[in-house]
Order: sequence, then structure tokens, then C-alpha cells
Amino acid sequence: MNNNIFEVVRILILAAFSFGIAFFSTPILTHFLYKYRLRKRVKKESAPIFSEIHKEKEGTPTMGGILIWGTILIVAFLFWLISQWQQGTILEKFNFLSRSQTWLPLAALVASALIGLADDLIGIFKAKIKEIGLRMRHRILLYSAIAAFGAWWFYFKLDWDLFHIPFLGDFNVGLWYILIFMFIIIATGFSLNEADGLDGLAGGILLIAFMAYTAISLYQGKTDLAAFCGVTSGAILAFLWFNIHPARFFMGDTGAMALGVTLGIIAMLTNTALVLPFIGFILVLESLSVILQVTSKKIFHKKIFLSTPFHQHFQAKGWSETKVVERFWIIAGVMAALGLVVALLG
Repeated sequence: MNNNIFEVVRILILAAFSFGIAFFSTPILTHFLYKYRLRKRVKKESAPIFSEIHKEKEGTPTMGGILIWGTILIVAFLFWLISQWQQGTILEKFNFLSRSQTWLPLAALVASALIGLADDLIGIFKAKIKEIGLRMRHRILLYSAIAAFGAWWFYFKLDWDLFHIPFLGDFNVGLWYILIFMFIIIATGFSLNEADGLDGLAGGILLIAFMAYTAISLYQGKTDLAAFCGVTSGAILAFLWFNIHPARFFMGDTGAMALGVTLGIIAMLTNTALVLPFIGFILVLESLSVILQVTSKKIFHKKIFLSTPFHQHFQAKGWSETKVVERFWIIAGVMAALGLVVALLG
């Protein structure tokens, strides 16, 4: 079999296997979430429009992101074990754990997921605190530490400071690479967290983004990274089956922050940081709307949008939740296709 064809088949099989694991694990997870009442609580005191729009979501279990990163871990280590037992056979080739391509995104995924899990649990069990979950400064500090480790790994361990500008080429940016790396990781993580507000919205955006990076990684010859993205896509697709309206459970910080951070790291691994705003276009809109809203309220004491993040503005205008989500999916798909063009030609 042609090697390129084999790699595509390998990715598809791994993605399908990941989907199956996640899909059939869902009843176990949902039983656990409902039994122990690990449910979402909507903060009412500081965001009246938000709480009014989302009041029906009160009590729906959160932390569904466990399904995604748990599946990725299971598939990764299962095929690593198989490769150890079946050396010299075709099964060995399905292992996609490699130091140069997948160790860092997998480590970042797990570390971010555990922080997000702690944040979700604090929000559930400490219902009387003023701020749900970890305080923002603590979250920024913790995720900055993960981003700093990734930047250190690239700059000092891999001796890498090349930054690609589409259609212009690669540029050595020196120590600026560390700051750029940290900004990309933190911004992507928190932007994805902003988008995790409607049934299926974050899941759909993530599915499109990881599928796009599967293609980019494969095109660049990073076959293990492409397989990692494929496995992630399969797990997200299974999650999305149960997360579309009305959602059986929500992703929670343990999924949104972890997958956002991982997406940013994959963008840096493929040297496509400037392509990420196309592939994650909705994430840019969500964060930009919050920044503009906060800035306008502080300086001019006026609101630009009825509510933020951006998807809430359309809900406040009377759009149904499914209309907002499906139209945002369409925009995300079109912009991801444009991002692919830029990545492949630029």
C-alpha cells in the first residue's frame, strides 16, 4: 500500500476507534454526573441578561470534557501498548506517541484538563462563593505556567524560534518567540472557554478546527500529529452527538480550556499561528466582543453589544439557540477552509 494512502487510512481508523470509545463510554459518564449531581450553576448576580437566557440550563451536568480527553488518553496509551506487544507488525504503526510531535500536546491537554476539572469542581461544590470556580487571576497564572513550559520546550529544548508569516516566509524572532507562544496558547484557551456557552457551539468549532489541523499536519508530513488530531476529532464528534440541543451535558472548563490550549500548541507545532485566526475565526469574534464590550463600558460607560460573548448578543436579539449555533458552525467551516488554503499555499 502507498505510504500516503496508509497514513490516511491509519488516521481514519484511529478517529473511528476514538469515536467508538467515546460514544459507548458516554452512558457511564452521564450516569456518574447525574448520580453525584455534578451540575452547572448559572451565576445570576452580575450578568442578568446571561442568566435570563441560560436559566433553563441550570442543573445540566458539566465536566463532559472528561469524555474527550479521557478517550484521547485511552486510545493513545492503548495503541502504544499494542505497539510494544506487536513489534514488527502493522499494528505497531498505529502508535502515534512520539517525542517530537505528540508528547507536548498530550501533556498540555492533561495538565490543562486537570486544572479545568478542579475549576469545575470548585464551582459545583462551593456554591456560596461569590465567583464560580477559580478566580480569574489564578486561572491566568496556572495556564500561563503551562504555556511557559511549552515555550521553554520549543525555545531551549528544540532550539526553535522560527515564526512563519504566510506568503512571506520564516523569521527568527529570538526571545520574542516565548512571548508569542504564550500569547497564542493563553488566548486560544480562554477564547474557547468564551465560546463554550451554547449547546454544541464549542464542540462544533473544535471539530472543524481539529479536522483542519489533521489535514495541515498530514500535508507537512507530521503523521503522528495528524493522527493525534484525528483521534481528537473522533472523540469530539462523539461528544457532540450528546451535546447538541438539548445538551445531555456540557463540556466544562476541563474540556474547553484543555482543548483550547492544545489547539494553540498544535498551531505552534505546525508553525501556523497566523493561520489559526482563520481556522478559529469564531473564537476571535467571541474574545474580541468581550474585549470591546469591557473597554467601551469602562471608557464610555456604554455597551456595544446587548450581551457578550458574541453569541449571546444574537440570543438577546431573539435568535434561537440552534440558529446561532448552526450559523456559527457554517461561518467556522467556511473560514477553516480559507485557513487551509492559506496554510497550504502560504
